[in-house]
Amino acid sequence: MNSGACNELVDIRDISVDKNLSKEERIAEYVRQIKDPYNFKCGNFTVWVRFADNGVTLEDCLQRLLTE
Repeated sequence: MNSGACNELVDIRDISVDKNLSKEERIAEYVRQIKDPYNFKCGNFTVWVRFADNGVTLEDCLQRLLTE
C-alpha cells in the first residue's frame, strides 16, 4: 500500500459512536465512520483484517495469549 493510500485510512482512535443508539445503529455508525472495517489505522500502525478458511479462530488466539 502506498503512503497516500495509508494517509486516507481512518484512525480507529478517532471513532466515536453514541452508546444510546440501538445495536444496529451503532454498527452502521461505526462502519460509516471507519469506512473499511478490514483496513484502518491505529496510531502509526496499519491494520489489515484477514480470515483464513482453515486458520485458528480469534477466540483460540486470545485464549492462548491470556494463558501464556
